[in-house]
Amino acid sequence: MDVMIDAARILIVDDSPATREVLQRNLCAEGHEVVSAANVAAAMAILSQGPVDLVITDLRMPGADGMELVRHIRDHHRGTGVIMVTGFATVGGAVCAMREGVDDYLPKPFSDEELRHAVAAALDKVRQRREIEAPGPVEAPDGLIGASAAMQRVYRLIARAASASVPVLITGESGTGKELVARAIHYRGPRASAPFLAVNCAAIPETLIESELFGHAKGSFTGATAARQGFFVAADGGTLFLDEVAELSPIAQAKLLRVLQEQTVQAVGSDQPRTVDVRVIAATNKDLEGLAREGGGREGGGKFREDLFFRLHVLPIEVPPLREREGDVVPLLRHFLAAAAEQSSTPVPHVTDGAVEALRRYSWPGNVRELQNLTQRLVIFADAGVIDTVDLPTVIRYVAQAPDTQSEPPGWGHRTLREVELAHIRAVLESVGGNKTRAAAILGIDRKSLRERLKATEAGDGAEPSTPNAETR
Repeated sequence: MDVMIDAARILIVDDSPATREVLQRNLCAEGHEVVSAANVAAAMAILSQGPVDLVITDLRMPGADGMELVRHIRDHHRGTGVIMVTGFATVGGAVCAMREGVDDYLPKPFSDEELRHAVAAALDKVRQRREIEAPGPVEAPDGLIGASAAMQRVYRLIARAASASVPVLITGESGTGKELVARAIHYRGPRASAPFLAVNCAAIPETLIESELFGHAKGSFTGATAARQGFFVAADGGTLFLDEVAELSPIAQAKLLRVLQEQTVQAVGSDQPRTVDVRVIAATNKDLEGLAREGGGREGGGKFREDLFFRLHVLPIEVPPLREREGDVVPLLRHFLAAAAEQSSTPVPHVTDGAVEALRRYSWPGNVRELQNLTQRLVIFADAGVIDTVDLPTVIRYVAQAPDTQSEPPGWGHRTLREVELAHIRAVLESVGGNKTRAAAILGIDRKSLRERLKATEAGDGAEPSTPNAETR
């Protein structure tokens, strides 16, 4: 199916006059405005003089090469699309170019039709990016709260993803609401009436993950007393949300790649593949691309398969942390207060201006989940239906305040780094009800490191860390 495009301003960069002439003739015939340059320096000069929608650049040229131009465009002209053209095409070169921000990779020789389709697809990507960055408010999907610029971009991406059927990769810190984004994509799209199944890949033992995802045949292993269809078959026609996808084993990654490529699943112990129609939305709080690069992940040498990463990374959505969502803390607070009050059958408590200001200025390492958990506890313990600054955890009352020696408690501004670290760790533990696994994820360390930090920070007084609830009031 052809991609409909409007006339665009296109820059051709190639040291061969003949190649520039052929490309210019073909593109002008399509109604585009075309300019050309014989080298990277001349191309940069043209880019600095006015907007360009698309750059078609050769890879190998005398002096600076095409990759240097790509990096320049990425850093200084983010709204411009790029197609890399080369007579020395390799899989590794294509992967490297895509990493640097190239929209398409066109090996020589190519036909007029291949050029036309590559240009149309690249310009469509440019249009999509500009729509996402366009100013103006966008209505928040059901389940998502906030009107910050950071979330407006997420809402535009959700709308774009809902109308497509390609895999989506949602990234962001723990507690930012990645599953809510996945649900919004599903329920705003054509699969809304079909199943939405969420799977936490980290919560399923490695020995069972294949069986859970792809099913198993009766008698395929000890304990398999009956056949199981698996999540992919259960989600047929709908959406499967794979949370913490980075935790999949290498074997499960290989099988997931096959499902994405062939739209078939094969149960453990079965030799009969089954066709499925499932949209995959994956999520992670880790640097999946970095994990894929380690050890050349294409063949499983890295911690995540590189080919699987690119299959999942078709439409990426990064959910911002709460500290980057200016103005969203207060509406989220009101929403959670109302929900918690309804759940406990109590009136919605009043939050004093001082408490609101402290909550607004806190950095929220646990993101939206931390705010929600704290709000639930504040509603339960609110005295006379009022939440004041004194009711907040110590770290929020003081650390969230602007530096002001007059308002700090005695000695607060002279605490040791170890004391500050302990206060922060305790605040995070409190926000997740003492769950060390979740606290470690929020802090960006593993559970073992968290235990070591707690021991080290408590070494001064030899005491075990106090119960997180002790700091609530």
